[in-house]
Amino acid sequence: MKTQNVSRTVLAAGVGAVLAATALLYVPELLGQGPPSPPGPAQRATIAAHAGAQAAMLDLAALITDREEWLRDHPDDEASWAELGAAYTERGTRLGDVRDYPRAEEALRRSLAEKPAAEGNLDAQLGLGALAGARGDWKSAKEWGEKVRKADPRRWPVYPVLMDAYNGLGEYKAARQAMESLEGLRKGAVVRSRASQTYRDRGWREDADAAALDAVALAETGAEKAASLARLGDLAWDRGEPDEALVRYGAALGLVRDHGPSLTGRARALAALGRIDEAVRDWKAALDRLPLPEYVLEAGELYESLGRDADAQALYERLRTGPWARGAVSLALLDADHGNPAAAVTRMRAEWARGHRSVRVADALGWALHRSGASKEALEYAKRATEEGLRSALFTYHRGEIERALTDAGPARRHLAEALRINPWFSPLLAPRAKESLAVLGEPSDELPPELRQEPAAPQAPQTSQTSQTSQTSQQRAQSPGRQVAAAGSTDPSQASDAAGPGDSANPGEAEAQEVPVAQEVPVAQEARSAGSGRSATE
Repeated sequence: MKTQNVSRTVLAAGVGAVLAATALLYVPELLGQGPPSPPGPAQRATIAAHAGAQAAMLDLAALITDREEWLRDHPDDEASWAELGAAYTERGTRLGDVRDYPRAEEALRRSLAEKPAAEGNLDAQLGLGALAGARGDWKSAKEWGEKVRKADPRRWPVYPVLMDAYNGLGEYKAARQAMESLEGLRKGAVVRSRASQTYRDRGWREDADAAALDAVALAETGAEKAASLARLGDLAWDRGEPDEALVRYGAALGLVRDHGPSLTGRARALAALGRIDEAVRDWKAALDRLPLPEYVLEAGELYESLGRDADAQALYERLRTGPWARGAVSLALLDADHGNPAAAVTRMRAEWARGHRSVRVADALGWALHRSGASKEALEYAKRATEEGLRSALFTYHRGEIERALTDAGPARRHLAEALRINPWFSPLLAPRAKESLAVLGEPSDELPPELRQEPAAPQAPQTSQTSQTSQTSQQRAQSPGRQVAAAGSTDPSQASDAAGPGDSANPGEAEAQEVPVAQEVPVAQEARSAGSGRSATE
């Protein structure tokens, strides 16, 4: 769903950083005498990796072919095995093809066989950490990453791997610390892209957009610039700005025609704008190019919202039977909304027990519990998902529906309305349901809740004429200027008490929180001269 849209770009950036650490500058033309020959595809991929940039897919494929051929004649080259393993992992991540992951593991293990970890083979260990992250095994990714960091704290590519692992485990403070370490060691598009993701996860929207603009300006390859533009599109979509998102995704696709995340984002924005035929066209292209579980689910829900039930069911079945490396959350949401909620609960409890306690897992577990009838338990997970910092319309909608089931009308109304304020088009299937739920809840009552109502005053006994005269005389004395001065300057306790008035008491009240409007984002057309600007004081 929406909150999963940028995760694939983030992971690819992390795997690319590993490739940067393992790449060998084996280009003899660049080392010999005389003018160098123009670099070929494999050489371009190696040069991009050394710069920490994302290589073009054709160049990455050429690098893989080149290393495979080299290793047939040089099977004891542990560095080339590590480089090949990292390249397999990156290709599998960027294409959504899990078949590359066993190849990556075989190459990385071979590298360790040629040069064990105890002898300082950090490249292979780092590659295994990135591979574990690509597979969604955050615990193993953390273990490999921390081993490399302990051995060489200044090896910058380890920090994107650790950030992915910490985020997957819900260890957000550690992820932010890893981000700070990365910023202290490295500059460039990869780092600014990572900073954008960190700011987004904390709810710092302007900072996230400014950092993503920096990444666009600093990108050294077309592939890297397209990835940064896609991130800008994701951020615009998160804010509920489909027109702006469409421009940013279009710019990315102008650089890389079949860029999977941008095809997906453009399909989503087109559907929000009512351009359904174009949206369906882009969804088909996106799923052919990058068939990720979260994309399959979202496309299926678009078809269901259009009444194309046969197409929707075909995609749901594809999701249930596909070989996914990181599909637990998507499968749980599928079961919760379109299948067996009890099975969704079982799946997500298993993820939680593995230590995978990210906001995504918390949201999916809470929603599955609610759909299976355990709304009271579900609310605790929903709160955890919505209170970490990330402003997710989907998470907020889930929380509102859970509260509505618990008859907490006020919080339910507030969170359902907030979900639609964050992004009125967050889901083609669920956003209309949020509106329906708000209509059922209706407007809040004008009556104060019982705990805020004042007790009625007790009736007073009628006063006699003598009592009234005495009271009137006392009031005249209290209002006499001489009496007030005497009371103010007197040390007589009896006189001071005459001048003292009763203490005021404030009745408790309630104030509706108002959302501060987000500043207008810098258009993509101005990104080159706007990069690095627009940060809030919180950065």
